[in-house]
Amino acid sequence: MSSPSGGGFRATVQAAADAPETASRTGGTRTIPGPRRRRVQRFVPWPTGSTPARPAVLRSALLRSAVLWSVLLRRTRSLALPSVTVTAVLALAGCGVLILQLVQRQTGTTGLLVGLGLAMVPLPFVLGGLAWLNLTARVPLRHTVFCLGWGACAATTVAILANNWTSSHLTAHQGPLGELLGAGIVTPVIEETAKGTALLVLLLPIGGRLRCRGLRDGRPCAPLLRRLPGSRRPRPYARRPAGPHARGRLGLRPYLRPLPYLRPAPPTGDGRHPRSRPRTLAAGVVLGGMAACGFAFTENALYLGRAFTSDQQQRLDSIGLGESPSLRDFDSTVQTFVLRGLLSPFAHPLFTALTGLGLAVALTTRRRWLARIAAPIGLLLAMVLHGTWNAAADLGTHGFLLVYAVLMVPCFAALICFAAWARSRAARHADRRGKRSAEPR
Repeated sequence: MSSPSGGGFRATVQAAADAPETASRTGGTRTIPGPRRRRVQRFVPWPTGSTPARPAVLRSALLRSAVLWSVLLRRTRSLALPSVTVTAVLALAGCGVLILQLVQRQTGTTGLLVGLGLAMVPLPFVLGGLAWLNLTARVPLRHTVFCLGWGACAATTVAILANNWTSSHLTAHQGPLGELLGAGIVTPVIEETAKGTALLVLLLPIGGRLRCRGLRDGRPCAPLLRRLPGSRRPRPYARRPAGPHARGRLGLRPYLRPLPYLRPAPPTGDGRHPRSRPRTLAAGVVLGGMAACGFAFTENALYLGRAFTSDQQQRLDSIGLGESPSLRDFDSTVQTFVLRGLLSPFAHPLFTALTGLGLAVALTTRRRWLARIAAPIGLLLAMVLHGTWNAAADLGTHGFLLVYAVLMVPCFAALICFAAWARSRAARHADRRGKRSAEPR
C-alpha cells in the first residue's frame, strides 16, 4: 500500500479541523478534534448552525445553575434541622455556659474539675436504670437527650438564681427561720417546678415549620409570623375527642401535642374505663427521671466542688500552721460524695418521676376527675418528698438515717417494683401479639 502524500495529509487534517464537533462517530473510526471553541459551548450545546447572542448565553447559563442548585437543595433537605431544634440546642448551650460560669465562681477552676469528675461516677448507673425502663416506654432519643440537657443546664440555672435570691431575702427578713423555710419549702418548689417544665415543653405544639410555596404556584413567601392563606391545616391535637367522656376532660389536653408514647388507651367497647397502659406510665417516669438526672449531675458537681475547695483551703491553712497534711483534710469531700453519690444517687430521679407519672396519668386516663388532679398531685408529692429529704439533713446523723430508712428506701423499692411490673406486663403483651400474628387464618 502506498502512503499518502504530504499535501493530501495536510488537506485531510485541515478538513477534520473545520468539521463541526458534533459529527457522529462510526464504528472503528474517530475524528481528530479541531481547535477549541468558546468554553460556554461545552456546557450549553446549541443547535447546529446557530450562533447565540451574549444575553441568550447568560440567560441559559443562569437557568442551568438554578436547576442544579434546586436539585442540590432538594437532596439535602432531609439533612436540614428544623428551626425549633436549632433554637432549643442554642438555648441549652447558652444555659450550659452560664451554669458553668456560676459553678466556677463558687468552686474555682480546680474545684469545678474535681466536682465534675466525681459527679460522673453515679451517672452511668442512673442512666442505665432509666435506659432499661425505656425499653418499655420507647421514648425517642431526642426527647430523652432534651430532658437530660434541660435538667443539667436550664433547670439548674433557674434553681441557682432563684434559690440565691430567695434565701438571701428570707435570711434578711426571717433570720434562722428563713433558712429553714428556704431549705424545706422554697427550694423544693423551685427545683421541682424547674425540672417538671421539661415535660411541658415537650408537649407544647411548637414544632410546626413555615413553608414557602413561591416556587410552586408563584405566591410570595410568607413573613416570619404570618402564614400563607390556606396553608394552615387542622392539627390533630386541636380537635376535641368525641365520645361520652370527652366533655369533662382536662382542658389543656386538646391543645397539647399528642406524643405516641403519651396517648390514652383505646376504648374497650363495654362501657368500662380502660386503664393507663404500662408504656405511658413508664414514659412519664423516664422523662422525669432524665430531667432529674441532669439536674442531680450539675448539683453534685457544685456541692462536691465547693466541699473540695473548702477542704483544700483548710489543708493549706494547716500546712501554714506547721501541721503535716493527711487524708483527713478532705473529710468534707468524702462525706459529700458518700451522701450524694453512693447513698442517694436516685433521690432526684425519684422526686421528679412522681411528676412525670402524674402528668402521664392526666394525659392518658379517661376518667374525668383523675385527669384533673393527677398532674397537680404528682407535682405536690414530689415537692413534699423533696422537702422532707432536705429537712432530714438538719436532723443530725441519726435523724437522717432514720428518714432514709423509713421514707427513701421504701419509695425507691416501690419505684423498682413499678419498673419491673411495667417491663413484665409489656413483655406479656408482646408475647400475646406474637401468638395472635402466628395463628393461621
